[in-house]
Amino acid sequence: MLTPEDIARVCHEANRAYCLALGDASQMPWAMAPKWQRDSAIDGVKKHIATRNGLSPSASHDAWFEEKLKAGWKYGPIKDEDKKEHPCFVPYDVLPEEQKRKDVLFGAIVKALRP
Repeated sequence: MLTPEDIARVCHEANRAYCLALGDASQMPWAMAPKWQRDSAIDGVKKHIATRNGLSPSASHDAWFEEKLKAGWKYGPIKDEDKKEHPCFVPYDVLPEEQKRKDVLFGAIVKALRP
């Protein structure tokens, strides 16, 4: 049986591959990703698993947004870990479609691999 960390690693690598397909090479492999990023993915998996049918894409984004807000992140045009700025730090309705697909992908992977 896969652990939440195992599932988070699959989600992270799928997201990284999706980003590469979009021309975004900023995502590091799981083993090289910062701890806060790995912890965020694990937390997201746990939230999906704790919800009977998983989270909707918008609820998944909202949970990510709240986690980032509590950690001091804000909107910025490019992702900057030092400044804690992220271009996806906006309401789900404002996200571009290619960014919304990341939430769909994350939820589908958790649903397929959850215990």
